[in-house]
Amino acid sequence: MKAEVAYEIKALLGEGPCWDERNQILYWTDISGKVIHRFDPETNQNDTFQIGQFVGAVIVAEDGRLVLAAENGFFFYDTVTEQLTSIHDPEVDKPDNRFNDGKVDPAGRFWAGTMQKNDNDPEGALYCLDDKLEVKKKLSGLRTSNGMAWDMKFNRMYFIDTPTRNIYIFDYDLETGTISNQRVAFQFPEAYGFPDGMTIDTDGMLWIAGWGGGKVSRWNPETGEVLSTVEVPALNVTSCTFGGKGFDTLYITTARVGMTDEELEKLPLSGSLFLVKTNTTGLPADRFRSSHNV
Repeated sequence: MKAEVAYEIKALLGEGPCWDERNQILYWTDISGKVIHRFDPETNQNDTFQIGQFVGAVIVAEDGRLVLAAENGFFFYDTVTEQLTSIHDPEVDKPDNRFNDGKVDPAGRFWAGTMQKNDNDPEGALYCLDDKLEVKKKLSGLRTSNGMAWDMKFNRMYFIDTPTRNIYIFDYDLETGTISNQRVAFQFPEAYGFPDGMTIDTDGMLWIAGWGGGKVSRWNPETGEVLSTVEVPALNVTSCTFGGKGFDTLYITTARVGMTDEELEKLPLSGSLFLVKTNTTGLPADRFRSSHNV
């Protein structure tokens, strides 16, 4: 399969696509550009909102507000007033870190992880923001906290710490949000790049973006077998998510950072938003559910 351009743009570090099913629009971020984007595939319009800090992940709350995992912690964001409201910064003592990828679990909790801004030392952690707006640390000693997914039965969580090349699997408790029994589902081969963002389809297969690999690949987490690949005309493929009315459109984010002039000349669409129609379908993104207001 080959991806086509959904929206041509020179995002520095496109990331974190999240499909808003109710409004049929896609939110995504440009971490280094310090903005979030809102793409409407019907009108091909892409609105940009300045956040003023690195923003790793954007998700939609049950009440329609956005929730961000950014450089300085978790925030609510209102696209109408463009007001940023702080929820909590669990790493106020770590100015060299920032939040990276994040996703909402099937119970409505927002999981997001951190990493160093300029290095890959194991200073990152994975956090979970619950319905009471309390933040719990779930993992520590991470290098680049990245993709997450939960299986159909809600008893497994998949997680990527990019430099390790490991696709981890945990036992997951839906009621409590507890993860346990960490093990490696499979290792991501070098030919596919470094594993970055990830999503899961209704067959329980993982779609993983390959940083430096120019592709998204679909994997069976039980066997570690690659099932199909999507070629993307960009070097650094960062994340993917299913969207569209039938959840058969895979939206793919890419980046330009770290590329040489020669590479950019060969792959001028790097940084754009891409899509591909798939034979499989994804699931609606879970919405953040909170019993507390800020």
